[in-house]
Amino acid sequence: MKKIAVLNDLSGMGKCSLTAAIPVISVMGVQACPLPTAVLSNQTGYESYFCDDYTDRMGCIMAEWQKRDFHPDGIYTGYLAGEQQAEKVQDFFKVFADANTWILVDPVLGDSGRVYGMYTEGLLEKMRGLVTKAHVITPNLTEALLLLYGKDGMEAEWKNLQHLDEDALFSKIGEIGRCLTGNFSVSSAVITGIDVPQKKGPDKIGNLVCENGRQTWVVTEKTGGSYSGTGDLFASVLSAGLVKGQSMEHCVKKAVDFLSKAIADAAAEGTDRNDGVCFETYLYQLREE
Repeated sequence: MKKIAVLNDLSGMGKCSLTAAIPVISVMGVQACPLPTAVLSNQTGYESYFCDDYTDRMGCIMAEWQKRDFHPDGIYTGYLAGEQQAEKVQDFFKVFADANTWILVDPVLGDSGRVYGMYTEGLLEKMRGLVTKAHVITPNLTEALLLLYGKDGMEAEWKNLQHLDEDALFSKIGEIGRCLTGNFSVSSAVITGIDVPQKKGPDKIGNLVCENGRQTWVVTEKTGGSYSGTGDLFASVLSAGLVKGQSMEHCVKKAVDFLSKAIADAAAEGTDRNDGVCFETYLYQLREE
């Protein structure tokens, strides 16, 4: 069975990070090998939380894995609490990745035109370094702009994007995708969760797939709002599918279909955004017949 090392935090509530990644990767027939970056009572979107930082223990886990002669088929990194954790991930790549190891980096830095609380310019630079080592990255639009332009540049670009119609928005984000893959020499990127307002009919949400110079849009009707863990679920489907040799476009369509149903159920139930989406019911869809 193929194995993916998942470097992310473990949050007891919020259906994100490792609690989202492990079931998704497992049901797709791949072994998830978690390396916790922190253990939290609940994800940080809630008004309070307890966090036990594992930065100083990540090296201990890595040392034991070296003793086991661990060679993962894939590495998937998510939320990192600071620069030191990003340096640990760099070390992990050096020790455990070889020419045959798929690396997916989800550069968790912000959303909706705002940076997250742990953001620093130093962390951004470290994240840019990780991105250059990846085969595929899965930033949302805010994170793509941060990687390219930094915080001030992101905020300016974000304001400009809000005034574009659908055709102009697609064109501009296509340009952002080309810059992202070109500037960081990454073969594939998926810019996720892009709001596409409609003059008539329901709004849509799009994902731009950039792969080896080719761009494809995967668009679906938008249901509900923003929920905890959807980016983690999306990246988990991609990481497992790519390790199994599935095409990028196939993986993205599978992830979008899976998430659309989970989000629709969460919206129908009136689930609080911090509690995440109702994905468990649809895990069966991810199994390969």
